Amino acid sequence: MQADVKTKNSKKLKVKALVNLGCTYTGIDKQLVKDKRIQTKPINFLFEVFNANGTKNREVTKVAPLEIEINGHKETLEAVVTDLNRIDMFLGHD
Repeated sequence: MQADVKTKNSKKLKVKALVNLGCTYTGIDKQLVKDKRIQTKPINFLFEVFNANGTKNREVTKVAPLEIEINGHKETLEAVVTDLNRIDMFLGHD
């Protein structure tokens, strides 16, 4: 699905996002963050991220504050920055 994202420094992006019922958190791809120079902030605790196949991804050390709009629904959140292997975002669903 397509999502409109507004970053903390007011950049507006259109990203490809997958809804993932298994995600505990919403994640944003570390390469997208780097390429688009999306502002991040460090978190004061670390946690590990695992891929769907059970392999370890990497520890999360920062988040990206974002405002996301999908089909008229707006939400402000902090997306964990991790390697999503060429997917822009995984949207956690609770």
